[in-house]
Amino acid sequence: MKYDEFLNKVRELGEYSDRDEAEHVAHSVLGTLAPRLPADGVEHLAAQLPEPLTEPLHRGELEDAEDFGVEEFLNRVAAATGARPMTAEWDASATLTAVAENVSGGELNKLLSRLPSDYATLFGHPELSG
Repeated sequence: MKYDEFLNKVRELGEYSDRDEAEHVAHSVLGTLAPRLPADGVEHLAAQLPEPLTEPLHRGELEDAEDFGVEEFLNRVAAATGARPMTAEWDASATLTAVAENVSGGELNKLLSRLPSDYATLFGHPELSG
């Protein structure tokens, strides 16, 4: 998938007013997710996403993964985007659902196995389930 297609998907899922807002959210969410993943997890994920999305992943990458749950993740997304925690959940879900739709099943399984189980709901946007 191309970068513009990815951003269009995030924009559609998040119901953002324009591409710039979708881009800001996507970069913020991925940059916040990166420290939660081990370095090889960041590398594998980055390899399957369009090139401009690798930058926020690598910017947030740490040698050793941090251990924080979904609540802390959403607080960090909120801080990165300037949103409230409820909005941060929507933003994270829009971005991570687009990620889930654009990486291989094997990569998605590896990614989810590296995260606590409560992260899984963020990879399936509420508009897509039900």
